[in-house]
Amino acid sequence: METEYDVVVIGGGAVAENVADRAVKGGLTAVLVEHELVGGECSYWACMPSKALIRSGMALRAARQLGGAREAVTGGLDVSAVLARRDGFTQGWDDSSQVDWVSGAGIALIRGYGRLTATRQVTVTASDGAETVLTARHAVVVSTGSDPLLPDIPGLAHASPWTPREATSAQAAPPRLAVIGGGVVAVEMATAYASFGTEVTVFARSGLLRGQEDFVGDLVTAGLHGLGVTIHRESPTAVARTPAGVTVSIGDRSVEVDEVLVAAGRAPRTDDIGIEVAGIEPGRWIDVDDTLLVRGTDWLYATGDVNHRALLTHQGKYQARAAGDAIAARALGRTVDDTAWGAHVATADHEAVPQVVFSVPEVASVGLTSAQATEAGYDVRVVDYDLGSVAGASLQADGYQGMARMVVDERRRVTLGVTFVGQDVAELLQAATIAVVGQVPLDRLWHAVPAYPTMNEIWLRLLETYGRPEPT
Repeated sequence: METEYDVVVIGGGAVAENVADRAVKGGLTAVLVEHELVGGECSYWACMPSKALIRSGMALRAARQLGGAREAVTGGLDVSAVLARRDGFTQGWDDSSQVDWVSGAGIALIRGYGRLTATRQVTVTASDGAETVLTARHAVVVSTGSDPLLPDIPGLAHASPWTPREATSAQAAPPRLAVIGGGVVAVEMATAYASFGTEVTVFARSGLLRGQEDFVGDLVTAGLHGLGVTIHRESPTAVARTPAGVTVSIGDRSVEVDEVLVAAGRAPRTDDIGIEVAGIEPGRWIDVDDTLLVRGTDWLYATGDVNHRALLTHQGKYQARAAGDAIAARALGRTVDDTAWGAHVATADHEAVPQVVFSVPEVASVGLTSAQATEAGYDVRVVDYDLGSVAGASLQADGYQGMARMVVDERRRVTLGVTFVGQDVAELLQAATIAVVGQVPLDRLWHAVPAYPTMNEIWLRLLETYGRPEPT
C-alpha cells in the first residue's frame, strides 16, 4: 500500500472529496481517509435524504393550493413511497458509486479512522485494529465535519434520543415526535414528519430560525401551525424513556411522544483526531485563514463544518475548492491569490453566504440580515415588499403569501443581503447571491429586466420601492 502522498485528507465526505479532487487536478496526489460511508453526512444523513423526505409533501401542498389541481387531489401522502424514494437517493446507504467516483478521479482511499500523530503524519486504524502510517509531502486537511450537540437536559442522554441521522434514515414515521431545537434541522424535520401525519411538538425556547430576519420566524411558525405542529417557547426540564414511549417534561407539565429528536446545534469532530499535534485543544473548532490554512501552521488545513465558518455543505465545498487549489499552488511554487475574492480564498464565508430552509413556507436568504449589517457598521436601508403582490407569485398559488427584504448599503448603493419567504422561493436565490457577491450597483440592477409574469419580478418591485434617483 502506498503510504506517502502530497495531500492526506482526514474524512471522505463531500467536502473532503472536493479538496482531494482539486489537489489532484492541480497536479498532486491525494488520499482520503474515511471510517464510515464515502460521501459523508450530506449524501446519507443530511442534505439529500432530508430534502427527499420534505419534497413530496411540498408538492402535494402546492397542488392543493392551486385551483384546478386541488380538485384532482383525492388522496394523502404515501409515506411508504416517500421513504422508498429517500432510500433511492441514499442508494440504500451503500457508498459503492461514491467509491467508484473517487477512484475515477484519481484519488486514493483508505478505510479506517484517521488521527494526526505528527507533523504531516496521519495514522489510520482499520476496523480490525491494523494501523497504517500515512505521510503528507505538503498538506494534511481535516474535513471531519460535526456531530449533534446534546443539550444538558436531565434524562435526555439516557432516553435514546434521535439525532438528525435517525430522523433522516427512519424506516417508519412515529405517531408522535418531539423536536428539541428551533434551527434549520428542527424546522425541516418538523415539516417532513408533520407531512407524514405525525403529531409533532417542537420545543424552541428562542423561537424558530432566530438568525434570520425578524419576520422569518413568524411566517414559519404560522406555516408549521398550519401543518398541525405544536410549538413551545420553552426548553424541556426533563426527558425519560418509558415502556410507552418518551415523556418530555416542562416544569409540572409533560408531553408523551414516541420519539424525541435533538436538533439543538453542532459540535466539531475534533475530540479524537490528534489535533493537539497542531497545538489545538481537542473538541474545539479549528481556526483558519481565508485559504483554509490552520493559523500557526504551514501544513494543516481545515475545511467544512469543522472550522465553524459556515456549516453548510455548499459552503464547505466552496472552501474545499479554494483549499485544494491553494495547496497545489503552494506545493508547486505558484502564486497564491489570497486577496479578497481571489482564486484561493473563501471570501464569501464572511458576508455572502446563501442558504435555503425547506420549510413551510420556504426561506431563501443570502448575505447579511438588517441586524447584522447594522452591527457591522454599514449605512443600512431596509426595503420590504409583499411577495404575494407579484403577478408571478399569484400564479404559483391561490392566495400566495410571502415576503421579500433587500438590505442596502446606502453609501455604495449595493445590496448587502436579500431574504425571500414563500412557496418556491429557493429558485430566486442565485440571482440574489450574484447581486450580493458581485456588489452590483442598484442603478445597474434596473437594467436586469425580469421576465413577466415570473416571481423574479420581485426584483423590480424592490427597486421601485427603494426609488430611482431623478436624472440631474
